[in-house]
Amino acid sequence: MDKNTASQTLTDIMAKFTAYIGKHLPTDVSEKLAELRAAETNTLASAVYSSMAENQELANKLDRPSCQDTGVIQYFITAGSDFPFLGELEESLRNATLVATKTAPLRHNAVETFDERNTGTNTGDRVPWLDWEIVSGDDGVTIDTYMAGGGCTLPGAAKVLMPGEGYEGVTDFVFDVITNRGINACPPLLVGVGVSTAVETAARLSKKALMRPVGSKHPNEKAAKMETLLEDGLNEVGIGPQGLTGNASVMGVNIESSARHPSTIGVAVSTGCWAHRRGKIRIAADLSYEILSHKGAQL
Repeated sequence: MDKNTASQTLTDIMAKFTAYIGKHLPTDVSEKLAELRAAETNTLASAVYSSMAENQELANKLDRPSCQDTGVIQYFITAGSDFPFLGELEESLRNATLVATKTAPLRHNAVETFDERNTGTNTGDRVPWLDWEIVSGDDGVTIDTYMAGGGCTLPGAAKVLMPGEGYEGVTDFVFDVITNRGINACPPLLVGVGVSTAVETAARLSKKALMRPVGSKHPNEKAAKMETLLEDGLNEVGIGPQGLTGNASVMGVNIESSARHPSTIGVAVSTGCWAHRRGKIRIAADLSYEILSHKGAQL
């Protein structure tokens, strides 16, 4: 397959996939919302969950985005070093965003900083945002596509703690962010926590944490225990769906971490709203693809 044909094929696949995730929640999120709805005992919260379910049913039926804020488009790319069209990916994803904006349709959310000009295309300077990881010896590419909304993910927070604050300081920071801002982020939330060595590394990891499935666990036993404790503690706060009180505050807490400098603990928090619009797709070297996040999905 020549490069031009490959670029057009990649654009077509990713435009359809980007439009699709704005209307269909990933399987893990849908199942978790159903679980929380079934366990809810607060009458108002139960009604809110029912409204959420109806909203999603209508989005599917009417082929419309499930939220008016279709976010800033972000692509988290894990590319094999042997993927034959690596050089075409960036342009293809930009073009996919252009196409999806018209066909989905997506709200125009790209404003050029300082110029205060909405491009009207969801593209602009470094938008869509591309996050890259290269895997040696692989000839395919896996792309997490995410709609980062203005009320949930984008108002994240990060800071660097002194080592004496320890992991108790990490816990305090997570609770401070969620209790101060979580009500406005359309809970129940998926909470992504990055623990690293600096603000920028922790922030990136907190966003990567949101790409992990609900209910997944950190491979480190101590970190996995912290995920569970944070989830249990945040649910005891009882923020409830849409912040109107209820049995749960979060769908889960995912932690991503790296080694750190001995003198710092970088921590960041990103949140995904109940309509956590992300999807994972695997594209092979021959440009056949498999959708990993939505069972039975077809483009």
